[in-house]
Amino acid sequence: MSQASHIRVRWVRSAIGFNRRQRATLRGLGLRRLNQTVEVADTPAIRGMIQKVSHLVVVED
Repeated sequence: MSQASHIRVRWVRSAIGFNRRQRATLRGLGLRRLNQTVEVADTPAIRGMIQKVSHLVVVED
């Protein structure tokens, strides 16, 4: 059984002024407050979510 890889995502820029879908994407990633870091599975769906809010988050491998 293979171990799924994970990536760390840190929210670094406020979502004020951006549309609701981007704020919902941040919530979908598990981010609730600024400068919070979460560890998520490295899947194509998660990578797509990160790409949509790449101007608000930093990926820490």
